[in-house]
Amino acid sequence: MAAQFGRRLRKGAVTTTVAAVAVAALSASQAPDVTAGAPGTGTTSDSTAPRGPADGDSATGNSPYYTALPPLNSPNPAPATGTADSRGPSEAGIPATVLDAYKKAEATLRRDKPGCNLPWQLLAAIGKVESGHANGGRLDAEGTTLTRIIGPQLDGNGFALIKDTDGGRYDGNSEYDNAVGPMQFIPSTWAWAGRDGNGDGVKDPNNIHDATLAAGHYLCRNGWDLSRQADLRRAVLSYNNSEDYFRTVMSWLEYYRQNTHEIPDGTGPLPGARSDSDRRTTRPGPATGTGGSTGRTPGSGPGVTPGPSAPAPAPAPGKPAEPARPTEPTPPGTGSPRPEPSDPPAETPTPTPTDTVHRLENAGTPRLTATAGDAFAQRIGARAVTQDGDAVAGVRVRFTVTGDTDAAFAGGENVATVRTDASGLAHAPALRAGEKTGVFTVRATVVGRLTPVLSYRATVTERTADTLVRTAGTPLTCAPGEQFADRVRVKATREGEAAGKVAVTATLVTSGEDPAENDKGPHFKDADGNAVRTLTGLRTDADGLLTLPELYADDTTGTFVLRLTTAGGATLDVRLDVAEPETEPSPGPSTGTDRS
Repeated sequence: MAAQFGRRLRKGAVTTTVAAVAVAALSASQAPDVTAGAPGTGTTSDSTAPRGPADGDSATGNSPYYTALPPLNSPNPAPATGTADSRGPSEAGIPATVLDAYKKAEATLRRDKPGCNLPWQLLAAIGKVESGHANGGRLDAEGTTLTRIIGPQLDGNGFALIKDTDGGRYDGNSEYDNAVGPMQFIPSTWAWAGRDGNGDGVKDPNNIHDATLAAGHYLCRNGWDLSRQADLRRAVLSYNNSEDYFRTVMSWLEYYRQNTHEIPDGTGPLPGARSDSDRRTTRPGPATGTGGSTGRTPGSGPGVTPGPSAPAPAPAPGKPAEPARPTEPTPPGTGSPRPEPSDPPAETPTPTPTDTVHRLENAGTPRLTATAGDAFAQRIGARAVTQDGDAVAGVRVRFTVTGDTDAAFAGGENVATVRTDASGLAHAPALRAGEKTGVFTVRATVVGRLTPVLSYRATVTERTADTLVRTAGTPLTCAPGEQFADRVRVKATREGEAAGKVAVTATLVTSGEDPAENDKGPHFKDADGNAVRTLTGLRTDADGLLTLPELYADDTTGTFVLRLTTAGGATLDVRLDVAEPETEPSPGPSTGTDRS
């Protein structure tokens, strides 16, 4: 499942019989709708799992997974150092780059497949059980795992039988396939499900952005709506066809829905118990990350040091075998036990540019103001610097739109991650105001490092118009107690251009000099037929046009004023006349001369 398999200890795994059932199901014709085995053989799936477009396997080839369940207590934020104990509240911590990838994949799928309703917490739950969030977020600056995460070879010996499909390109194994990467795709599935999540032109299963986006698309295929329990079940079982797997993923999904928090990359707990530990015949040992190899002990993982149950390597021809070297006991009270000769020395991580960042500075971004629907004129900029103020290049800076706003970056996303250039600068994508007016905040943080948050205040103002005119010059007249034949139609403009979506207020005022609402004369009507003389919430269309509701007259005759006003100060007074209709005189007796 993940690199460093040798360190995993087994707790509560499924039985060997279960694996045998999975093998039988996978190898029996590769047909769709693979189901569980016979009674008494353990649990895989008692529900059908639809196949993907390429082959009948699951995404992972039903490889082993990590079985640890979340703690019973609700998650709470861990200490800022991100070094809390691996159990309890710290389990809610997700490494920054990994969390960023989960949320970005959700946003992409929300745009590309809105009917899927994929929650990022589901990706987090799968990432947790597949690789412990990429081995606790041990990634490079590009989001690629520092060592390859490669599962056991699927050679039919306790696992599914999947012959090599990629020539060893991804898993280093040219005889059998292995699940690879933080989301544990088998190469044959990656061939069609792979995605380029970070825009570098490469689809790499070892990259958290690529792998997470691919997992999202995989879960959203077949028209599944993950807000429906039945489709959610189908999708998860198609990832790994096991009831135990499904229940484990659901446990983490619900846990992450309660609360999560970000921790620095590389500080997450390493995954522990794995579902195949009762089939693993080697003792723990570190992974080298070099990929799979043929002929190794099933379940040992790549580069795992063989234990007592593994055969010792044969001596070179002509050279006698060296006798085993006894291990000296550690005297009481002298400290930690001495490492065995086969254990490699502890690795000292090489500092990355991210490790040197002390803070982010505002790179000259002024106060941000834009009219609703318009783009902000300025791009938000941040500079990453060391404690001495030196610029740091190659650092990922995440910009997040927060607050009660529908403003968003280009593409409609409220999160954007940008790498600093040679001068330490990172500029966020263009920011566009939404329709909600008011103040919101954009926050900048360093991905993978806890530094003070840099905040930018932004304001969205109402759309405005500077001119308002009627679109027709027809007089508006009405008889007492009747309805005006014509409706009032106007157009709003700003600097000569149509002013769309501008708020307009219409009031029947006492006179042109008295703006108080009139209590008699023309009026609008509400849904109950009651007279209304002030209307709010009116808005011009995209072309700046507005047609008002019908106007009615009461029994009062005279000349009245309808005043229209807009945000920005445009005002228009419309004259309304209510008068008795003129009557024609009756014809009188004829006075003409009779010429008969």
